[in-house]
Amino acid sequence: MSDSKILMRFTGVGGQGVLLAGEIFAAAKIKTGGQGLKTATYTSQVRGGPTVVDIQLADEEIYYPYAVDGDVDFMLSVAQMSYVLFKNGVKPGGTIVVDPNLVHPTEEDRKKWDIYEIPIITIAKEEVGNVITQSVVALAIANTMMNAIDKDVLIETMLSKVPAKVHEVNKKAYELGEKYAKEAMAAQAK
Repeated sequence: MSDSKILMRFTGVGGQGVLLAGEIFAAAKIKTGGQGLKTATYTSQVRGGPTVVDIQLADEEIYYPYAVDGDVDFMLSVAQMSYVLFKNGVKPGGTIVVDPNLVHPTEEDRKKWDIYEIPIITIAKEEVGNVITQSVVALAIANTMMNAIDKDVLIETMLSKVPAKVHEVNKKAYELGEKYAKEAMAAQAK
């Protein structure tokens, strides 16, 4: 993206690991000399309640830690209730990725945003073989679609935040997320 600031939002429910993806993005951006900020919001029921993580990546200093509704460039959602609660933060024409087994956008939503359906949880569970890797699959999808951070820097940062024994499975999760994102973009471009 040519814009020097990218605003992303990951939504789900407590316990799905969306926080880790935000942490990795922010740390990777800082590693490249930029500014990265992750702001998480939990609802009152932490496990199973809607969660949102806003990620700001910029070349210049970030002065306000929260995403302003209507300014979010990209949102990824793996829970219907969180999708409904937070989708209006995405600017018209922005990109939204949903897990079609868990999130069901309306026809109005499809007219307002570029919506991609990628079965994130299924990929993590069945193709990677570990559902916990869903946050890495999501990370790869977001980075591929937004071209936010150099892939090698992002993978290196991700590996520094997970135990060594799961490095290979997380690399596989990243590669699969990237593959599915590229396929979804190519299909939508037709």
